[in-house]
Amino acid sequence: MHKKSHLLFLLFWLISFGITAQINDGVISPNKIYSDRITDQDGHPLSGIQIRVQGKNLRTTTDLDGHFSINAKNGDVIILSKNGKRISSYRLDGSIYYEVKDESNLRPRSEKKYSSSRRSKNTAVKFRQTLDSAISFQHTNSIKSVDLVANALKHANNKVQVSQSYTVLGDVYFSLKQYDLAVSNYKVAINNDKNTLLQLKLAKAYLYNRQYQKSKKLYTTISNYKSLNTIQQIRVDEGLGDVFSKTRQFNEALQHYKAALALAKEASNTSRTRVLNTKISTVLEAQGETEKAERFLIQSQHSQSKTSPVQSAAENKRVADFYSRNKNVDKEVQLRRKIIKNLEDAELDEIIIDNQKERLTKPQAKLDLGNAYLKQQNFKEAIPILEESAFEAENTNDIQTQKDAIQQLSQAYASLGDDDKALSNYQKYVALVDKLYQQKEEEINAIVDLNRDLSEKQNRITSLEKDRELSESNYKLFETEGKLTVENDRRQKLIIYALLSGLVLLLFSLFWMFRSNKQRKLANNLLALKSLRTQMNPHFIFNALNSVNSFIAQNDERTANRYLTDFSTLMRNVLENSEEDFISLEKETELLGLYLKLEHSRFQDKFDYEFIIDKAIELNEFQIPPMLLQPYVENAVWHGLRYKKEKGFLKVELKKKNIETIEIIISDNGIGRKKSAALKTDYQKKKKSKGMQNIKQRVAILNQMYKDKVDVFIEDLYEDTTGTKVVLTLKKD
Repeated sequence: MHKKSHLLFLLFWLISFGITAQINDGVISPNKIYSDRITDQDGHPLSGIQIRVQGKNLRTTTDLDGHFSINAKNGDVIILSKNGKRISSYRLDGSIYYEVKDESNLRPRSEKKYSSSRRSKNTAVKFRQTLDSAISFQHTNSIKSVDLVANALKHANNKVQVSQSYTVLGDVYFSLKQYDLAVSNYKVAINNDKNTLLQLKLAKAYLYNRQYQKSKKLYTTISNYKSLNTIQQIRVDEGLGDVFSKTRQFNEALQHYKAALALAKEASNTSRTRVLNTKISTVLEAQGETEKAERFLIQSQHSQSKTSPVQSAAENKRVADFYSRNKNVDKEVQLRRKIIKNLEDAELDEIIIDNQKERLTKPQAKLDLGNAYLKQQNFKEAIPILEESAFEAENTNDIQTQKDAIQQLSQAYASLGDDDKALSNYQKYVALVDKLYQQKEEEINAIVDLNRDLSEKQNRITSLEKDRELSESNYKLFETEGKLTVENDRRQKLIIYALLSGLVLLLFSLFWMFRSNKQRKLANNLLALKSLRTQMNPHFIFNALNSVNSFIAQNDERTANRYLTDFSTLMRNVLENSEEDFISLEKETELLGLYLKLEHSRFQDKFDYEFIIDKAIELNEFQIPPMLLQPYVENAVWHGLRYKKEKGFLKVELKKKNIETIEIIISDNGIGRKKSAALKTDYQKKKKSKGMQNIKQRVAILNQMYKDKVDVFIEDLYEDTTGTKVVLTLKKD
């Protein structure tokens, strides 16, 4: 149990690395998004074919390449129509190839069948086929998509085709959130064929790569083009709004968002209207104008009121999350109920929100509703819906949701005073933390392997492009040869150019290897940092629960309830902050103050404490890794003051050193480090202490990444080696 609790906080940062399940080669799983391609008997793509699921209000249309995606499961019947007339149908059974029931000239074909069945000797056709296949695998198999782009480049015989290839490559990296690689590939595409669409993609990639000034500059340049159509102008204004929003220039962001919104309404573009209303609401909320923010969010919600239950559920979730952030629990509860009804009306176990950026399942929706009930202290409604969420999540192997539901159940039973059920659910929660850690560790390894493979393939594509450019240069040089003397001179120049090109390629390869190694090192540091920062000493958790049992055994239920309430508040705040790399110093001091209060309530006869904060310090101006100070305070209490015969004293003081630096001093008059080490049992000496070891590793990694942001110095407070003083120096970013 102790080993498992070491993993208690590790899972929360892993959520950001979650891997989305996709459908490969048309294969489907129950209640997932089913994707396919419609072609005629000769393999030519058919666009404009209406697709719907029999008995469900789910519809879509094939795009220019014949592709479509729709929520469907095994056993569903897919119906194909054209101009309102039904032309074909087929039932899904999990295979990758389907024959339709009638004699129509249409049939769905998997990409594997399509790409292998069409052969042509014409280079242009081969290029188009290969690039189309790369596009089709863009979201389902990124490695295969990159390979296909490399093959397409071999058949590219003009700059437009080269540009198209690198555009697809940029799209692949963008979908994988490798924004720096997306930027570099979009640049190559623009160098070969400059057009507005590519520039818009590059500006967006700059934005997501946090290169805000470059994004702003490019969007501003595009806005001056006279040939912009309405859709492009909307994207420019929306992009500028995004840049100003990210840089917290909210007035400018609102100006551009509203300009884009006016154009979207004029063009009757309901999808962009909804998105822009939502973004305006987000900016207003950040400015503290929650009433105005709510009005814009409600407008976005009303724009989807007459659409499908799936779209209604997505909008209801956005509004419910808004009410949750702004503590309007009654309205939140109403919308959480509607979301569950939307999912039931659509007969779906999950939906996609914002183009696959987020998925919402029934167990997650029920967990959200249970949490809202808990905010109302409505345990009668909260406990059954949380139990349903945990049960359904277990059936669908959704460990994350199951863990969260079990955790909330434990807290609910603790609030009701049912300690047996609270402890039982907490034990289940710890077991699920261990299980989720193993699952996420496997996913991280898969992501690392994917990034390594993509890096290797990107290097190969770069080499192919250099070879292609060199071949073109050779051809042009030999084509213009005339006389023998000129030809010899040209050949000499060609050799020089080839050597120079080889040198440039070598330098570029070395640069790319250095850059890849640097990125990999940064990724490893981040992974190690996030892993270390989430490990809170499990002895505190179990000792805290033992303290509760002690209070109960002494018939001191009031003290036990008060202690458990403070403990739950501390744990909730720790879990909320565990996903962040840094939090404000104000939040960290609040958590530390609550932790000191808990420890003092348990050891009132052992020590008193004082927590002093220099009034000259602007706490919100300093950022600190979460739970960095707690282990030092815990060491002072458990290894210094607890063994002191007379009552000891603990002092935590924050001093302003200069404008950019503060000192955090943690001092105690306990027995000291030397005597504490001598008191350790043989078992404790054999067992490695991970608390201070993890802190040292975190500080070392932070200083490596952020240029000596944190400095820690520990010394004995008195000459007889009793007492301990920890001085932590913290710098601004």
